[in-house]
Amino acid sequence: MNDALNEAGELVEAGDAAAAVRRLRSMGDEVALDDLAPVVERLARLAGLDDLARASARLAAAPDRPQTLYDFGYACVEHDLPFLAVPALTEAVRRAPEADAVLAELVVALEEEQRHADAVTALERRGDSLPAWPHRYLLVYNALMAGDLARAGRHLDRLPAPEDGDWRPAHERVTRMVARAAVLDGGEALDRRDLRGWHFVLTGGVLSTLSPYGFDAGMTGRYAYQQDDYDLCRLGLDRLRVILAAAGRRPRSVSLLPDRSSRILGLAAAELLGVPVGPIGAERRDTLVVAYDLSAVEDRDLLVALRDRAPGEVLFEHGTCWTSPPAVSADVSTLLAQFLVPPWGERLRRQPDGSVGRAPGDDRPVEELAAEIVRAQGRADAGDGATPPDPDEALARFVATVANRWPTGPRDRVRSSGPVPSSRFG
Repeated sequence: MNDALNEAGELVEAGDAAAAVRRLRSMGDEVALDDLAPVVERLARLAGLDDLARASARLAAAPDRPQTLYDFGYACVEHDLPFLAVPALTEAVRRAPEADAVLAELVVALEEEQRHADAVTALERRGDSLPAWPHRYLLVYNALMAGDLARAGRHLDRLPAPEDGDWRPAHERVTRMVARAAVLDGGEALDRRDLRGWHFVLTGGVLSTLSPYGFDAGMTGRYAYQQDDYDLCRLGLDRLRVILAAAGRRPRSVSLLPDRSSRILGLAAAELLGVPVGPIGAERRDTLVVAYDLSAVEDRDLLVALRDRAPGEVLFEHGTCWTSPPAVSADVSTLLAQFLVPPWGERLRRQPDGSVGRAPGDDRPVEELAAEIVRAQGRADAGDGATPPDPDEALARFVATVANRWPTGPRDRVRSSGPVPSSRFG
């Protein structure tokens, strides 16, 4: 039994399930399953996950049976522990290489871990016997998420339209992704530093700014933790105007989402665009829907409605969470962040004694806070100098290039951060 597994077992005995999970995550795929299963069984019983505990016990008793391997992996995926599922499902595929359900579940676990290249490898091992649906679709999707456009295109050419209508949206989604890549010089310009290009390919949306810090130190244009400010909010709205002008879009109104932060930003957008503003309604033609953070929208029915865009409608989101993406992908995002604190929210602040405390949020009326955004200069932070230059002219050229495919199609949620890597908390 390896050190990580021993330490995880000790943490389980101490009653610290969260720390045990973190320690298990560090051990990688090379683990003896008959050693792993008893530790996971005790962890599952501590956490009250009875089905996972039973599956772990069965795996400990019969670690060489494909069914017990599959059942354990399936239970791990169901309880958001895909990293534990991968070694068991890999072994299950090795022992039952023609079992379609086992292979599909391994791919699900690898996708959850954003190990898309590994998913491609697992699927391609089946060769010509790989079923079209969903397996070859999964191959196209994971090739895209791994940044391999040539492979994605080859397998898409071999993917027939699904007979089952439930798979039709998935087929249309990867077809749109490949088509969007083709707009960007046939995809040849896309590399693992082109955050804006890949954001467009995968989501259909335009990312208007890149983080000015840590570009070459793991972030590649994304933010991890960001305390927002009024200048950045104003910059986002100014860049939105650049995008709308470059695409020839002229919203006739601004529609406000119900949460406070969205209402603040929406009022500022309406002022800067010189258009009327009102709450979002059933009639959304030619309107700009403004969200500060779509993850904060609690109305599930509203999010479902926003998935299908109305004619001329543009959905703008200031801060998009890239580690847990919202239910719909915005047409324009100012920035990608893991954690974003609005300028009017409770904030971290250094105290006179050097310690870090929390400053209370700003509870002024939304109209006053919107006016703060309008008055802000909207200057871009100079940052650390590592982020490539990104003037308005470059953004406008990008939008002009993709305008014929922006914004089109449904606003699909994209769970993966795709081929461009960024460091994250946790």
